[in-house]
Amino acid sequence: MRSLTMEGRQMLRRMVVRLRKQSGMRVKELAKVSGAHPTTIKGWLARARKEGENGLEEKRRGRPVGACRKLTLAAEAWIRDQIVQGNPQQLKMPFALWTRPAIRALIRDHFGVDLQERLIGKYLKRWGFTPQRPVKRALEQNPEAVRQWLEQDYPRLRAQAAQEGAVIYWGDETAVKEDAHWVRGYAPRGQTPVLAVPARWTTLSMISAISPRGEVAFQIVEGSIDAERFIAFLAALIQDAPKKIYLVVDNLRVHHAKVVTAWLADKKDRIELAFLPPYAPESNPDEYLNRDFKTALRTGAVSTDKNSLLAKATAFMQGLRQMPHKVASYFRHPAARYAMSDI
Repeated sequence: MRSLTMEGRQMLRRMVVRLRKQSGMRVKELAKVSGAHPTTIKGWLARARKEGENGLEEKRRGRPVGACRKLTLAAEAWIRDQIVQGNPQQLKMPFALWTRPAIRALIRDHFGVDLQERLIGKYLKRWGFTPQRPVKRALEQNPEAVRQWLEQDYPRLRAQAAQEGAVIYWGDETAVKEDAHWVRGYAPRGQTPVLAVPARWTTLSMISAISPRGEVAFQIVEGSIDAERFIAFLAALIQDAPKKIYLVVDNLRVHHAKVVTAWLADKKDRIELAFLPPYAPESNPDEYLNRDFKTALRTGAVSTDKNSLLAKATAFMQGLRQMPHKVASYFRHPAARYAMSDI
């Protein structure tokens, strides 16, 4: 019985019912002929009397497709479209990627259903979605703004700097930390190498500014870059500067802080800020310095404490000051080449 196909089982049931009608065979005799249990034979005969031969057709076992699901098929299709077509930030959600918590928040906000992350994992598996390592690239939610920066805003800034005899720097901030994500080491097959790292200590941050002439200014501080630290960096930048400086930065909230604006108000003859369009980090040459900086921190011996990490970071930046050609190379990246100038 179990080895029969669905069509074979249907034919057997029909044969049993016909034998009963034609010969009047008893249940035990039908069981011997068919190989089915007498109780099963009785069930077939009862179904045939109640529903006719159509009642002998194979019935799908288990729950119907879609039964007991928290989401409708239409809701599932909508969620899949959101994951495939965009990212959480486009929906003004506080997530960078579509993780289980992000999808949970999306479902809760749009459908009023709060699913456990474990259940969300089952949905993702059913949809054929798997966790992937992201490819980092600049977000261009407004390519028109980037185009305007390249074709109008920056040429205007460059002309203004030339008229005033000023110079242009590009600035950026980054965390000072060793990250093992890129590190790989050899080990016997099947044995994962272990990288011993010290416990976390106070966060270090760096703010830097570079020019296409190869000049570098930087400060490394404990904690994150807040308005006061940003002002301290600006003050150090202009302290011995022989010319006025235009510093191009991104739209970090600190750069627009009221105390920063107030500090700059009476110093327009010495320094002014210019702002890149949103979501355009690749247009900032200092972004490529940060990439080199982070790569340098990941290589060599692992720092044992905050002071050794600070020493490693400072040594790299001090060395970079002695290599203006290296600094100038950051401006030769295709996305930053527009910033090359002799101003």
